[in-house]
This record gives sequence, structure tokens and C-alpha cells, in this order.
Amino acid sequence: MPESNRFEEVVTLVIKHRVKAGFEAPYEAWLRNIVSIAGQQEGHLGVDVMRGKNAGLDMYTCVLRFCSTDAMQRWLDSPQRLELVKEATPMLADGDQTEVNPVNEFWFAPQADAASPPPPRWKQAVVTLLVILPHTLLVPLLWGPLLQLNAILSNYVVATFLITLTIVVSVVYLFMPMATRLFAPWLSQSTPSKETR
Repeated sequence: MPESNRFEEVVTLVIKHRVKAGFEAPYEAWLRNIVSIAGQQEGHLGVDVMRGKNAGLDMYTCVLRFCSTDAMQRWLDSPQRLELVKEATPMLADGDQTEVNPVNEFWFAPQADAASPPPPRWKQAVVTLLVILPHTLLVPLLWGPLLQLNAILSNYVVATFLITLTIVVSVVYLFMPMATRLFAPWLSQSTPSKETR
């Protein structure tokens, strides 16, 4: 449907690796290399790496963001990546586990422990509010002097578009990933059950 393809969809590729005991150092060297190479791919928007434990082994969860499904698929299928994954396979307990998430899920990236549930929606709402509220207060003030420069920029629709675009780009690509890392301990903290007293 043409309507659904009007905008590029940001997609996230989640890769989980459980590293065999004794291979932690070589794996981390391999990980630094592949993260650097992935960062040079067309359509790559950033990566977050989380480390945790799973069944006594180190678990690395990499969340890679791409500007489109096509860009992500090109990286997944690239001979360079396939060769690097082949190189890492002897170090991995469960192989190369990949999954794709839609745009809204990368803000609250999955925990390294696959058994961990996503944060409660009210916590997600609090963090989102803390990020978006300052933007809605400050961005119009920052744009204000520039919007007065000529009639086109001060047009209501144009001004609203520029302010909204600034907020969306800033929140999605910069401040939301920073906020989720900052609040990660609180987001992953389990809420006590009402049944336990």
C-alpha cells in the first residue's frame, strides 16, 4: 500500500550471543571489529551493546538501528558479515541469534537476559515524558529567532514542521537512547507482586 511506504521505517536488528567460557576476551575483540564495520554500512543509524549473564555465561545483546528493512537486510546478507559470523561461531554457545523489532521497540531495548520482560508501560511513559517535555518547552524557544527572519519560516505550518522535525530527530536518534541507558537499572527493576506481602 503506497500510504504505508511514504516514510522510511526505522528498524532494529537485535543480535544475541552467549559466549563460551574462556572466549570472553577474543569475542570482545571480534565484537569491536564487527561493530566498527557495521557502522560504516549505508543506512546504519547506530548500535547499543549490553552485556549480562545467561545460564552462567556472558550474554551480549547488540541492538543495531537501520533506516529501512532493505538496509538492514543488506547488512545481514553481506558476505563480510557472514564471514565474520563464521569466524565467531566457535566462541558462541548458541550461535548467532537475530530478531527484528519495529521502531518503537528500540527505545526500550531488550535486556541481555532473554527471560527479562520489557519494562512496564508506565515506566516507559515516564521516561518518554522526561525526554519529550523539555524538548517541547525548549525547541520552540531555540527556533523562535530564526523563524522571525522571513515570512516563509514564520508561516504556522512551516514553523510547526521545523519544530516537530527537530524534536523527533533529537529524541529518536540522540536523547531517547541516552535516557534508556541512564534509566536502565530502574526500567529493569521488577515491580513487587501484589500477592506477596
